[in-house]
Amino acid sequence: MSINAWLLPLILFAPAVGALLLTLIPENRPDLVRRVAVLVTGISLAGALHAIFHYQTAAGGFQYEVLKPWLPQLGIQFHLGVDGIGVVLLLLHALCGFTGVLISYSIKQRVKEYYIFYLTLITGVFGVFMSLDLFCFYFFYEMAVIPMYPLIGIWGSDVKEEGRVKYSKQYATMKLTIYLTLGAVVALVGLLALYQWTGAQTFDIPTLQAMLADEPLSTAQQRWIFPLLFIGFGVIAPMWPFHSWSPMGHAAAPSAVSMLHAGVLMKLGSYAIIRIALPLLPQGAVYWLPWVASIVVMNILYGGFVALAQKDLKLIVGYSSSSHMGYVLLGIACLTPLSLTGAVMLMFGHGIMTALAFAIIGQLYDQTHTRWLPDLGGLAHQIPFIAGCGVIAAMASSGLPGFANFVSELLVFMGGWDKYPVQIVCGALGVVITSVYMLRVVRGTFFGPSKPEFEGHVHDAKTPFEKLPFIILVLALLITGSWPGPMLRLLESSTGPLVERILMNEPNTAPDSIQVHSPAKPGHASASNEHSEMN
Repeated sequence: MSINAWLLPLILFAPAVGALLLTLIPENRPDLVRRVAVLVTGISLAGALHAIFHYQTAAGGFQYEVLKPWLPQLGIQFHLGVDGIGVVLLLLHALCGFTGVLISYSIKQRVKEYYIFYLTLITGVFGVFMSLDLFCFYFFYEMAVIPMYPLIGIWGSDVKEEGRVKYSKQYATMKLTIYLTLGAVVALVGLLALYQWTGAQTFDIPTLQAMLADEPLSTAQQRWIFPLLFIGFGVIAPMWPFHSWSPMGHAAAPSAVSMLHAGVLMKLGSYAIIRIALPLLPQGAVYWLPWVASIVVMNILYGGFVALAQKDLKLIVGYSSSSHMGYVLLGIACLTPLSLTGAVMLMFGHGIMTALAFAIIGQLYDQTHTRWLPDLGGLAHQIPFIAGCGVIAAMASSGLPGFANFVSELLVFMGGWDKYPVQIVCGALGVVITSVYMLRVVRGTFFGPSKPEFEGHVHDAKTPFEKLPFIILVLALLITGSWPGPMLRLLESSTGPLVERILMNEPNTAPDSIQVHSPAKPGHASASNEHSEMN
């Protein structure tokens, strides 16, 4: 049997099996607990690397598929598969999950329970990126959200301002859970309406897509279902004005959970919109996305200005993440091959960058016991390696050329200029705002005179094991930013056909007028070759 036949189940179930194994390990063996967690997430990372290196870009479509009937009476089946978009996000999650396990070595209390919830969260996110059945998709979506409650509520920390508790971790956890649960319920209503109105008695996404291509739902039905899915899944994106749970959750969560929260969990909403709402409801997308393009500008500007006013490092990165996800949603709303490719690549670049940023903040907090920017300064004298990684994360967030964020933001701006020039100008202003608060963080944290209270108490990452998670994340940022061609080709194999399908449903758009880039075929050049030459 070929490895491709069981590759996705291996990636999916390795952390789940690890969580089950941890239940058999005694509480007094935290060292063994950590080794099991590293092993199973390492297996998933190796599988994700194999998947992305062996994905057949020229063929495109869903690959590594697994299809097993589960509840045929209801049209539910265990159907896994990834296209160019899914395989990139699979790698993103594998990188964040593996490095998060290494960062979690700082957890000293109730280690066994922590890793059980953490591996359950990892399994849920993998399931979302692989599922090609709406029922399984929603099941894994909920599976990814639920563990956040105990992970933050038990192992998180209160958010303080000038020595006073600004809000407790219990409050942050409850707000996060309420927002995400309500969003999931709204999305569920849309999914059930889609299932009922198609009359196909199946939850299989490729089957529904093929059926709706021939006999689409009425325009009125699509316009009613699309906002339910977009808003329901947009809450976790997070889309303004449903974003306030996110920075609070970032600030209260332990470092590794913040890495997954900002790096991957926030991407589930955007991915759900791309995987479900756009291809199944193209006329609804054409009608509502111009409104979305205007709303998400608030994500970019509001998130940036609020981040500029913060002094807690986690809140700065938390509001910055809300701002950057506005670019992702704007790229989706522009609905061109370039902008959609840039949106997905930004999901990858931003995920790696924020994972690195929260890993650094966790390292600082464990040693200085503060995240309050005015209390820090001069730390580059004591921790030059961590300081260097911090500068890299800040420059990546600011869109410096050479990092994945620069390439992806440029694609969003170029792809959306003809449609929404005002929104793109606002997005460019957001880049300037990001540079201001990121440079402020770098200066206030690492530079300036060394503070005597940190002498002898703050230590750099010295051993190869301590440096490993930071090195992995930095290399991922640099490789994808300096050599974006392979990833662009992967993404274009899926984004081009998706945009073509949607634009076929746009009024006054004849098929001959649609200009999209399809996967490279013999004798034809792919659009990603142009990107490779440009970069």
